[in-house]
Amino acid sequence: MNLGTSYLGMSLAHPLVPSAGPLTSQFDSIRRLEDAGAAAVVLHSLFEEQITHEASEISYHMTHGTESYAEALSYFPDADELRVGPEEYLELIRRCKDAVGIPVIASLNGDSPGGWTEYARRMQQAGADAIELNVYHVATDLEMSGSDVEAQYLKIVRGVRSAIDIPLAVKIAPYFSSLPSMAVQLAQAGADGLVLFNRFYQPDIDPENLEAVPNLMLSHPLEMRLPLRWIAILRGRVNVGFAATTGVHSAVDVVKLVMAGADVTQLCSVLLKRGTGELRKILRELRDWLEVNEYESIEQLKGIMSQANCPDPEAFERANYMKTLHAYAS
Repeated sequence: MNLGTSYLGMSLAHPLVPSAGPLTSQFDSIRRLEDAGAAAVVLHSLFEEQITHEASEISYHMTHGTESYAEALSYFPDADELRVGPEEYLELIRRCKDAVGIPVIASLNGDSPGGWTEYARRMQQAGADAIELNVYHVATDLEMSGSDVEAQYLKIVRGVRSAIDIPLAVKIAPYFSSLPSMAVQLAQAGADGLVLFNRFYQPDIDPENLEAVPNLMLSHPLEMRLPLRWIAILRGRVNVGFAATTGVHSAVDVVKLVMAGADVTQLCSVLLKRGTGELRKILRELRDWLEVNEYESIEQLKGIMSQANCPDPEAFERANYMKTLHAYAS
C-alpha cells in the first residue's frame, strides 16, 4: 500500500504533517515527531515583530552616542555576528537539517509589507526545504477597504517570493469576500501552495481587572469542515498544492480532506492533547482504513470528492445550506 503524496514539489511518505506550534519549537520534540512518523514538519513561526525588534535594537546600540565618540562604532560587532531571537530560529533550522531526515518547512508570520520579508532568504540559506508564510492580519482600519487588504497580502507574498527560490506556501484565513479569486491571485503572486485555514485566536475580557486577555482554545474536529469545503471547491481550479489544517484529529478526518483534494493534512491540537505518539496511531488507522476500503494508494483518494468530481457538486454551494436547514426542521 502506497501512502505517499506530493506537496510543494516534495515527495512525502504520507500526508500527516505536524503544523507550526509548540511541538515544533524545540529540537528534541521535533526529533520525537520524526520518530512518531511525521512525513515533514512545519517549524513554529518567526514573527515580523521579532525581526523588526531585532533590527531596531541593533540600530540603537550601534548608533547611540556615536555623535559624540566617532570611534564608538568600532566596539560593536557586525549585525550578522549578533545572536538574538531570530538567529536562534535559523540555528534551529540548521540543527534540524543536520539531524532529521524529513523535510523541514520554516514558518514566517507577519501582516505588513516591509524589509522583514527578506528574512525568508536567510531561512533558505539555513537549509529550509520550503517556507510557509502565515499572513495574520486583523483589519481594524476604518479607511482600509477589502481590496486594500488583499493588495497588502499580495505585496507580502511577492516580497517573500522575490527573496527565495525554494517552494512557498501561504497560510491564510477564510474571510475574503471571494476566496477563489484571492486564491488565484496568490498563485499568480508566487504561492506554490495554500494552507487552509489560519485560526484567529479571539481575546477574552477579564471583567475584574478590566483587561483583554489571551484565551487559546484547541481545535475541535467539526472545524475541519471549513477547510474541507474550500479545498473541495478550489481543487483542480487553482494550480497549487493544498494543505488542510484546523480540526484534523483522526484518520477519517485525513481521509475526508484528501478526498476533498488536500495533498497534506496538518496536525497540532490533537498532538497537544494526546502526545506525539498519537501521530503513529493516526497513521496506522489511516493504513487500516485504506486496506478495509480496498484503496491501494493515497493518490486514488485525492480529489475524488472535490467539487469538480463529486456526484453532487452543488453540495458545496448554496444548495447545501437549504438542504441542511430543511433536514433539521424535518
